[in-house]
Amino acid sequence: MDNHSHASTGYSRAFAIGIALNLAFVAIEAFYGWRIGSLALLADAGHNLSDVAGLVLAWMAFMAGRLTPDRRHTYGWRRASIMAAFGNAILLLVAMGSLAWEAVSRLNTPTPTEGHTIIAVAAAGIVVNGITAAMFMSGKSADLNIRGAFMHMAADALVSLGVVVAGALYLWKGWNWLDPVTSLVIAVVIVFGTWGLFKQSLHLLFDGVPESVDLLEVQDYLLSRPGVSGIHDLHVWAMSTSDIALTAHLVMPNGHPGDAFFNEIETTLHDRYEITHSTIQIDISRLDHGCEAVK
Repeated sequence: MDNHSHASTGYSRAFAIGIALNLAFVAIEAFYGWRIGSLALLADAGHNLSDVAGLVLAWMAFMAGRLTPDRRHTYGWRRASIMAAFGNAILLLVAMGSLAWEAVSRLNTPTPTEGHTIIAVAAAGIVVNGITAAMFMSGKSADLNIRGAFMHMAADALVSLGVVVAGALYLWKGWNWLDPVTSLVIAVVIVFGTWGLFKQSLHLLFDGVPESVDLLEVQDYLLSRPGVSGIHDLHVWAMSTSDIALTAHLVMPNGHPGDAFFNEIETTLHDRYEITHSTIQIDISRLDHGCEAVK
């Protein structure tokens, strides 16, 4: 319990620091983008603002997922983390669509900009986003919500690096079209990076089987347990971005197998498939609940 508490406090601090740093950077980037007329800087500022909103969403979901279950919400508010990951993806896709639209229109009438200012501001973005991403790195594999926050910040650091390169090329070659083209490239890169998050979070919202679980493999494992002659009503779904649940009926004609049987199954499901909440029911004979085994 103490480890869980420390992790919660650590990520709460990471969210608070990340939001504060990015809000300050958005203000600086938007000001200089407006002052020198750089669409690349304004676009990146808009994207970073959407990331601030995304971080706020992720933070709220992170805290909601740790609320104590009650009589009306027996699982608590864990699904909020899935909803936040989905909202984050939608927010990014909409922001990048708006950015691409503006960049295409700017290609028709490219305007001069200030390469030195672009490089300086974007370099600051590499530092800000890199620090924020590093704070979420340890949790990106275990929690889709934390992974969403990490992906946004890591992508922003790479985008800022791209803007630095574009600014340097502008100083070297003086190409006015480079600014809107850089904005288009930013949009495409972020859409590709976000699409997987969008699909996975949408999949989990509709109780899809998480990526870490091979349902047929789980079914075969349960059928291979001593005394099991059949299985039905096997369901696996995500309660949150870091908690997976399973329910199943095992047909065992010889009756209750004893506590050691259930302990072995629970441990294997947790260690092999990351299933954290399993419920197994034993049936003496096959009962027809209208839910067949997986095929």
